[in-house]
Amino acid sequence: MSNSTVYLQFLLLLLRVLVIGNVGLFIVNGVVDEYRRDDFPAEFVFGSGTSAYQVEGAVLEDGRSFSIWDTFAHSGYYDGANGDVACDGYHKYKEDIQLIADTGLEAYRFSISWSRLIPNGRGSVNVKGLQYYNNFINELVSHGIQPHVTLFHDDLPQILEDEYGGWISRKAVKDYLAYVDVCFREFGDRVLHWTTFNEANVFSLGGYDLGFTPPGRCSSPFGVANCINGNSSYEPYLVAHHLLLAHASAVRLYRKKYQARQHGFVGINVFSYWFEPYTNTMEDLKATQRANDFYVGWFVNPLVNGDYPEIVKKNAGNRIPTFTKLESERIKGSFDFIGINHYNTLHVKDNPSSLETDTRDFIADMATTLIYSGSDIPPTQFLVEPLGLQKLLTYMKEEYGNPPIYIHENGQVQPRNGTLIDTPRVEYLRAYIGALLDALRNGSNTRGYFVWSFFDLFELMDGYKSGYGMYYVDLNDKELTRYPKLSAHWYTSFLEGKNISQDDIFLNLEAKETLSSSH
Repeated sequence: MSNSTVYLQFLLLLLRVLVIGNVGLFIVNGVVDEYRRDDFPAEFVFGSGTSAYQVEGAVLEDGRSFSIWDTFAHSGYYDGANGDVACDGYHKYKEDIQLIADTGLEAYRFSISWSRLIPNGRGSVNVKGLQYYNNFINELVSHGIQPHVTLFHDDLPQILEDEYGGWISRKAVKDYLAYVDVCFREFGDRVLHWTTFNEANVFSLGGYDLGFTPPGRCSSPFGVANCINGNSSYEPYLVAHHLLLAHASAVRLYRKKYQARQHGFVGINVFSYWFEPYTNTMEDLKATQRANDFYVGWFVNPLVNGDYPEIVKKNAGNRIPTFTKLESERIKGSFDFIGINHYNTLHVKDNPSSLETDTRDFIADMATTLIYSGSDIPPTQFLVEPLGLQKLLTYMKEEYGNPPIYIHENGQVQPRNGTLIDTPRVEYLRAYIGALLDALRNGSNTRGYFVWSFFDLFELMDGYKSGYGMYYVDLNDKELTRYPKLSAHWYTSFLEGKNISQDDIFLNLEAKETLSSSH
């Protein structure tokens, strides 16, 4: 027996002791402790995902133009890091899709770069960009993998931002509609699942109130310190309004022009915490519902009921636009599914004093303090709180009539340090998929689950400092070699139909040796 094998066996034993010591976590949280792929409906899909700017690279190659995310990254926000090369997915897509197939994914979620497909924002389609996405989709389909396409993932063509301010202008609705028409027409014979916007609420809030996501607009005293453009008091509401109008227009276009022959589905994606009251006081209970109305109801309530939640309209006052009767009618019911990105649970404390100021932003209007598990400081690694996902899905069922749902993102963040034995990520995924199974058994209309992310990539919040990936990408290697982590092997084991129990967090010794010897 080699010294490396002895060491690995010792490491395995140590890890077992550490994790089995926490086995009560899964029991206390009350989620399914043992399950197989066959416990889920056959039509339920499991996958993973990425987005264009985060993996493609080839920023100015083959006709692509800058997007607002390019501009934001090159402003220095990420301490010099950017997506100019990223994972070089533009050139490595065939081997990447082979990895996706080898991992056993049933579906893959990715986004189309508007500025690669239509570099001027409107008008002529870029032949090279069109060819790339056709090739990418064909490669997925040839491997039996469902393509799930996000049409907008934080990357408006910069030329439209420069021309009329991007999403603060209603002109963006018309240009977006022309762009998605091209996508439906060119790719809709193979793509059945379309998401109009990724994290529409985060794009509005992060990009136009707090300034920490593209395009980085905000105003004092709100947001990050270096904001020089924007108005945090009304722009988030204005942008959200335009996104909803654009979404409804895209759905209407698809249903009128394409759905009869393509038979696809169009939805929108929102970011969703699960909120728990900080105390059982009536004030904190009401604040928790208010947080749900602001974060989720801001977008989902118009889609289900035709208007913003009453508390959002009341607290925002004349800073939030109103829908005309016709707009309300067209927005109501304009979805085939809701995509949800969920990672963690926050606690909510009532903060009525924030409503007393004359100049307020979205956060102040919400009149709450959000607390990360007893601390105001976000954790560097998410706590494993799977009941949050289960409760969120129950809330969607009870509050919004049990719409079809796809969990588009769920995963564990860790420092990007090259570690392939990512046991915390395996623990997290195992617990949350178990919670999802519980929710399905309790009547949730969830249709699919996607791990974020397939690769360690260029992250929206901190560039290359952290990673969610099941595959490590070595940025110091000119080939940008991909290496499977333990989580990739674990997910494959689950997708192959093996029984997932506490012991299955630890794969056999041969798999560990493969991980160690491959990097």
